[in-house]
Amino acid sequence: MTENECQLGHKKEIMAVHDAMDVLSGKWKISIISSICYYSKRRFSDILNDVDGISNKMLSKELKELELNKLINRTVLETQPISVQYQLTEYGMTLKKIINNLTDWGLEHRKFITGK
Repeated sequence: MTENECQLGHKKEIMAVHDAMDVLSGKWKISIISSICYYSKRRFSDILNDVDGISNKMLSKELKELELNKLINRTVLETQPISVQYQLTEYGMTLKKIINNLTDWGLEHRKFITGK
């Protein structure tokens, strides 16, 4: 492989990371996906309780974006009062490995930083 071909390959990898971060960017999306991922199906209020500091309005906005990117499905349940349930799509499930890796890294990082 020539140096130029290598650089083009590297640019594609950087572009791929950029694309992934564009979809998953922000303070909340990965936490929201984690909440749904660990419990399979989650109600809006469950996610709101899981993700410390997020507002109703922000959670609603982020869920809509995740739905637009085909990472989650939204199901309206015919309960009284009506409730909404979210779950990862089959495509969204491809993020499970990344979530697990981030979890493992985060646990190790906390130990490393705190010395415990």
